[in-house]
Amino acid sequence: MKKTLRDIVSVLLCFLCITGWIKASGIDLNNQETTDIKAAVIVCKGDIDYGLYKSIQRRTETALNQGVQYLIFEIGTYGGLLKSADDISKYFILEIPKINKKARTIAYVTTEAISAGSMISVSCQDIIMLENTTIGDCAPISLGGSLEGVEREKTESFTRAAFKRAAEANGYPQALLQAMVTMQIEVYKVKNLETGEFEFFEGDKLPGDSNAYDIENKILIDSADKLVTLTASEAFDYGIARAVVKDLNGVLDFLAKRDGVSFADEPIVLDTTWSEEIARWLNSPAVMAVLVLLALLGVYIEFNSPGIGLPGLVALICFVIIIGSKYITGLANWIEVALFFIGILLLLIEFFIIPGFGIAGISGFVCIFVGLFGMLLKNPPDEIPWPDNAFEWGDFNQGIVGLSLGIGAFLICAWLLSKYLPKIPYLGSMILAPDSSKKGGITRLSITKPRESEIDKVNIGDIGEVISTLRPTGKVTFKDAIVDVVAEGDFINKGVKVKITGIHGNRVVVKAVIT
Repeated sequence: MKKTLRDIVSVLLCFLCITGWIKASGIDLNNQETTDIKAAVIVCKGDIDYGLYKSIQRRTETALNQGVQYLIFEIGTYGGLLKSADDISKYFILEIPKINKKARTIAYVTTEAISAGSMISVSCQDIIMLENTTIGDCAPISLGGSLEGVEREKTESFTRAAFKRAAEANGYPQALLQAMVTMQIEVYKVKNLETGEFEFFEGDKLPGDSNAYDIENKILIDSADKLVTLTASEAFDYGIARAVVKDLNGVLDFLAKRDGVSFADEPIVLDTTWSEEIARWLNSPAVMAVLVLLALLGVYIEFNSPGIGLPGLVALICFVIIIGSKYITGLANWIEVALFFIGILLLLIEFFIIPGFGIAGISGFVCIFVGLFGMLLKNPPDEIPWPDNAFEWGDFNQGIVGLSLGIGAFLICAWLLSKYLPKIPYLGSMILAPDSSKKGGITRLSITKPRESEIDKVNIGDIGEVISTLRPTGKVTFKDAIVDVVAEGDFINKGVKVKITGIHGNRVVVKAVIT
């Protein structure tokens, strides 16, 4: 009897030891790993652009360096640039597995994943959606115009290829994903008689074997005059969403139960930084148009009001912001930045050193144009910045729209300023505007004068005295009037006599009088 009791106690002790070892090893009785693992939530909201792509890269690598194995990308977007979405898609499918093969990507749709948002969602290994959210509708559109014929098909073919890549990589219904891109695609749900499960087929690719598929009872999911856009419940029924949940805890519970894991702590939340948000905001077409407008207006007012002042400072700040934001987001390389500033330097030489408008001025405008043009696309310094595919054409068109809006608004504002600003009290002195010609060809200029002095009429040939060194701009007194002038040729020192050699609108050119 005692021996039997000893045997029972020994068995129980062995059982307890084995159970403790199993738990300590993180293995359950079903041979599933249950060790605590880490998850990170990477927020992806707002317009999809190149800045978001670089931010996702940075935050993903930060999470992986901290040992995170579940990357939960919180999606809430109506879309954006297809080129940037394609970059993010390839990063999810091709690059993350190279960095960490165990890492799993999950698209957590919290509001909507529309257009380019649906592309990055299906590029994740799992899609989990909150209740009453939507996904789909990725038909390409063009800012400032419409895509038709060959141009539309060229763009859609690239987009369909990206969705096909995602479907093959992550096991989503390819036909439904293709119908998110092209409206003419019909999609049917057909029951596989062998497996008892439903499969999805495009209208012109329906299976012909009636013994394998229930063709007669096929169900039309999407007609040829609609794009596929699905609610959360529809996406779950059609096998696109793995689960529909109420909150983030629901996401973690689903993953833990399905994969047999447990999460060590609350997920790390990685949002965009303020600097990343500012860079993305500055590169939007609307903001870029305003910056271009202010920069050009500053240059216009400064050159019509001699002397370095507030308008010139505003223009300089705007140009620095434009170039800096492009450089930070990778759209501008050092050659394009150098070309832009060389162009500015040539224009300054033309306006302040070389009279008239010639090779320096024309070269300056060409350099500025080429520099800005190159910043519309991301390209290495040794490649010509020209779109190679439909995605890059989308980025290019958006940049052109921003520049065009800014230049168009500048032309309108410049015309209004030249016409009405000189007539407004206190503001009229900001622009030098010539009066209409008088008898004898004498022109009255907008000039400054000492207090209680008369404004005399000046004309070509009048002689005055330099009262502030011309470098090459400065001030000259003609009788009782003080006039802002530009020296022809070398700098002219204070006290030297000068003669007016030309009046070009509101620009007075003088040269030293040789005695």
